[in-house]
Amino acid sequence: MSNQPPFDLAAAHKYFSVDCFNRAWDLIDKPNRTPEENEEMLRLSLASTWHWTQRSDCTPTNLSVSLWQTARIYALLGQADNARRYGQLCLGVSQQEGAQPFCLGFAYEALARAEMVAGNRTQMDAYLQTAHRLAERLTDPEDKKMLLNDLNTIQ
Repeated sequence: MSNQPPFDLAAAHKYFSVDCFNRAWDLIDKPNRTPEENEEMLRLSLASTWHWTQRSDCTPTNLSVSLWQTARIYALLGQADNARRYGQLCLGVSQQEGAQPFCLGFAYEALARAEMVAGNRTQMDAYLQTAHRLAERLTDPEDKKMLLNDLNTIQ
């Protein structure tokens, strides 16, 4: 019996890394999600991350964005410890060579959001300050705008 699946495994990872990410994002944007949709949103994001890790073309930027999405979802679900954990994973990947500059700002955004959920205002403010400093250094106007817009939702 062969260990090779009857399909192109690399193509499957490529498809599911993106498809799961986009489907999770659709649920993030959906107001009034059901508990079942919240679970699906989380599973989709975790699946996307796993599929990215299986791709030979996965960059630090790809992985950072995927981990950031999972941190965001855990924050939406009110799970501060998990949001913090994935924010820290995102930060670690964002500091690697080859990660796009916006990744670091979004990693601190994820950490600030996790601390907001945890009710830790002091740490949230520290992460927000760092994220704002990083946003000011971004040269791509769209990246800067997206980051600042997300930072403005943290209170």
